[in-house]
Amino acid sequence: MSFPVLNQYLARLSDQSTASTSIRLDPQGRALGRFFNCTMTSAFQPVRELHRGEVVAYEGLARSVSSADEGLSLWKLLDHAASDDESVELDRLCRMLHAINFFRQEDSGDADLYLNVHDRLLSAVSSNHGYAFQRILDALGLPIARIVLLLPPVTAQQGWLLNYVADNYRRNGFRFAVSAGSAREGLNLLERVRPDVVRLDARYLQDEEGIVALLAQSARQNAGVVFKRLETRESLQALQRIGEAAGAPLLAQGYLLDAPRTLLRDAIREQGLGAAA
Repeated sequence: MSFPVLNQYLARLSDQSTASTSIRLDPQGRALGRFFNCTMTSAFQPVRELHRGEVVAYEGLARSVSSADEGLSLWKLLDHAASDDESVELDRLCRMLHAINFFRQEDSGDADLYLNVHDRLLSAVSSNHGYAFQRILDALGLPIARIVLLLPPVTAQQGWLLNYVADNYRRNGFRFAVSAGSAREGLNLLERVRPDVVRLDARYLQDEEGIVALLAQSARQNAGVVFKRLETRESLQALQRIGEAAGAPLLAQGYLLDAPRTLLRDAIREQGLGAAA
């Protein structure tokens, strides 16, 4: 799928004599951003439907620029050095970079793009969360319907903040995901926040009966459940048992299936590996 407004923007960026932005293009056409004298770009880790291995979404991740590999994760290093205002700036820069680098690739197909919203942004932004990013997407002609914002975990005392932020993102047209520490917490979040996606850590699957109940409730609410950090074959086997008990396909993401990559077509070539892992 082509995005004409985005292509026009990229053409202007490629002309360094007229470009006046913190974002530029490298010779391969990747969008690069600068923050604290660090140059960063995007890598994407697929979310797969386990049985068929089909890619249904990608999570955008900030990486350093490297000609030898996919780069190093920069977020924790830069975020710890930033003030609240600078952290908000970094968060928005990363999401804009990921959106550009994702939708400029024709291999994005119909997949969704998962974008992290980091914890300091929740309290640092006073009102109308999502409005600034929604305007950027509109200006670039990019489909907000394919964006899923990944909200960070919050403490029990911050429950009001999660409700407030989620409502703001929903009002600005975004779908959003929440992270749950357990199946019980996931059920509570489905009832209280009504997310579009619940994310569970695939390293902690002991409550298989509770997870089956979560899958059933999420299906009734037309919400997805993604098992993140799938890294071992033991976790994969547990997910396969859960999928059989639930009678439903499962969505999973992790290094057992894929490493983050700059080019989406590298993940497409490996279509089906999730089923065989």
